[in-house]
Amino acid sequence: MKINNRFIVIVATIVALGGLLMGFDASVISGVNKFVQIDFNLTDLELGFSVSSLTIVAALAMMVAGPLSDKYGRKTLLRICAVIFFISAIGSALAPNFTLFLILRMLGGIGVGASLILAPMYIAEIAPPDQRGKLVSFNQLNIVLGISLAFFSNFYILSLANSDLAWVDALGIKENNWRWMLGVEAVPAVLYFFGLYLVPRSPRWLLMKKREREAYEVMCRFRSEEEAKADIEAVRENLEKDKDKEKASLFEIFKPAFGLVLTIGLVIGILQQITGINSVFFYAPMIFEQSGIGTDASFIQAILVGLTNLVFTILAMLLIDKLGRKPLLLIGVGGIAIFMGVLAYGFSTATYSLTQEKLEMISDTEVKAQLSPLVGMPFANDVEYKNACKEILGETKAKQFESEVITAAITMNPMLILIGILGFVACFAISLGPVMWVLFSELFPLKIRGVAISFVGFINSAVSAGVQFVFPWELSTLGSSMTFLIYGLFAVAGLVFIIIKVPETKGKSLEELEKQLVKQ
Repeated sequence: MKINNRFIVIVATIVALGGLLMGFDASVISGVNKFVQIDFNLTDLELGFSVSSLTIVAALAMMVAGPLSDKYGRKTLLRICAVIFFISAIGSALAPNFTLFLILRMLGGIGVGASLILAPMYIAEIAPPDQRGKLVSFNQLNIVLGISLAFFSNFYILSLANSDLAWVDALGIKENNWRWMLGVEAVPAVLYFFGLYLVPRSPRWLLMKKREREAYEVMCRFRSEEEAKADIEAVRENLEKDKDKEKASLFEIFKPAFGLVLTIGLVIGILQQITGINSVFFYAPMIFEQSGIGTDASFIQAILVGLTNLVFTILAMLLIDKLGRKPLLLIGVGGIAIFMGVLAYGFSTATYSLTQEKLEMISDTEVKAQLSPLVGMPFANDVEYKNACKEILGETKAKQFESEVITAAITMNPMLILIGILGFVACFAISLGPVMWVLFSELFPLKIRGVAISFVGFINSAVSAGVQFVFPWELSTLGSSMTFLIYGLFAVAGLVFIIIKVPETKGKSLEELEKQLVKQ
């Protein structure tokens, strides 16, 4: 059994690399968006769409990945995902214009959505029951690792671009830093593609295709012969039962009997995204630049965001079955409201005023000369100051030098912003991040579970895309303080809902929960 366990861990680790690629692909844009906006001369809404488009396509891919994997196999689809990640990484890195960049980023969304469904599905189908939770959690852990790796990779490439190394100049990293940030994803994509050669086909899929002998041989690589025979028989029986079951339609989940569980699922699914988590993950350096710390420091602080997310995700995995789902939600969402308040307060206390001494901090001589009329003029908030700079410099140059221009004029405590962002990410990672999916698997009765989770998952992704889309516009139009205040108010409303409506599901059987929550 030791050999089998080792092989299970190896296979689960390889398959979970799909989660790492997904996390990397989704978050690498955080370091890219500022440079892309300048190079392609994008409006704030165009930038928002270039970020959110991946999530939109991923949501659609999630809906078709399951049925396609039933037809062609989990392993086959995962290898296609690896190819998609590779093409998207290289293609978007080389894209000569915004249209091609957008198309190739959207292509990556297919890989993101499909791998989000397929990797945990495959692992669940090969894992022994007593190890399933731990092994499936490899995928979530790899997603978080991928996010952290993207932040670190972006910072490392930015550091290289600012160095004087000869090989950096030879490779064009200085002039094409954002292109290298995107292209480096091709390396783990290649490793994933070839690593999947070591992965056998799912035994459940083989049984679906009536390849029983092959399914048994695969199962024996993960179990003893006796366990393999028992598991094969159990899968066969379940497949026979499933044949006779009438699949629930989408309309069935809207029946009055399921009103409470659907409401809880929708509110938690929307709350997870509308409190702004992907604004932080996908725009972290941009947010930190608003506090006046400069581009390099903003990329360093983005790494701290990834590490905080990783540590508190692991902590949530350790606590969710001990403390329960509702306590984690109460602690986390309450913390989100507090830390969003800290961010809103921090940015509201900022003042903006250029002095001649501060003006000299700006590296570009022409920009210095153009901004000299603003010396001595006080501005009440970031929106007023940035609009004044845009009027003088123009949209493109104002974006290009935004970090330097803000740093030269702002007076505030940037530590408040760092504390607010890290506190928010920690609270999210210990609550809404992992708890939402656990609740989904427990709240919905078996009859509608599949279609209900698909529906609320789609709404969750749609809200995520909307939040990502409008965030650059919010910063420019509403300002940093108001943007984070809105997120905090959503968290307060969500906290009230959780207190009143969300039940504790820990330690209760699915049948008990159905009796409690579904009208008979």
